[in-house]
Amino acid sequence: MTDGGPEGAISRVDLHLHSTVSDGRLTPPELVARAAGLGLEVIALTDHDTIDGIVPALEAAKKFPGLKLIPGVEISTDLPEGEAHVLGYFIDYTDKDLAAQLTRFRDSRQGRARGMIARLAEMGMPVDWERVREIAGEGSIGRPHIARAMLEKGYIETFEEAFDNYIGHGGPAYVAREKMTPAEATALILGARGLPVLAHPFTVGDPEEMVKNLKPAGLVGLEAHYKDYSEAQIGQLLELAGKYGLIATGGTDYHGIGGSSEVTLGGTDVPLECAERLIALADSRCRKLANL
Repeated sequence: MTDGGPEGAISRVDLHLHSTVSDGRLTPPELVARAAGLGLEVIALTDHDTIDGIVPALEAAKKFPGLKLIPGVEISTDLPEGEAHVLGYFIDYTDKDLAAQLTRFRDSRQGRARGMIARLAEMGMPVDWERVREIAGEGSIGRPHIARAMLEKGYIETFEEAFDNYIGHGGPAYVAREKMTPAEATALILGARGLPVLAHPFTVGDPEEMVKNLKPAGLVGLEAHYKDYSEAQIGQLLELAGKYGLIATGGTDYHGIGGSSEVTLGGTDVPLECAERLIALADSRCRKLANL
């Protein structure tokens, strides 16, 4: 394993992973075991708007002393022109305010999912609510679960088509959820003693403008090494991170659901230094808190 291996090699670091607790296909313990089996050394569980998978993941990680698991979360926020996601690393997953806020936010996702299913039915593509719940399992219901139900019904030929043509932002079946701004998500993460990082920055339109707004609010990093980004885009984000004194992080955004956009766990080349800098910052903040 190398920090910067050739295409097709497995990275030692993956800081953006999803489990069945949100919209992934592997349970938290399965995800941990898969990562360890592939030889990864540092991973982060960052389920959408929930921290329920962290305890079982940490318990599973005890079996693999060569693997460090960072407790995290990915919080979805809204912008006038789309969405922005903020990753929180080293969060205090026992924080009651964080849990309460995420629970409220997650409950709004269920109402949103019902709304999208109703719109699909109006368009002549009925999807059974109970089937969507079965697909979600114990996890929070999200758009990927609706997309899988649509695929099963034969309404679409690819998973991505659901988002591109129907349930993506601005699509005819899209329903907005309870809104949280990127700054509010950053504050929520900081309140739980976590480290806020802007996820897949090119989805926000103008990454630098977003960084300018969030850096004073406490943003510490941005996800530069991302599955869909070209070398030129990664270079642009690394330059942006350097300009604003941010840590460049990275990951696959792995869900395990397949499709042309899926990258295998550890399949994005993330330098080990990214994780080391994040860990060093977390350790430094812990020491400061201990000395207060």
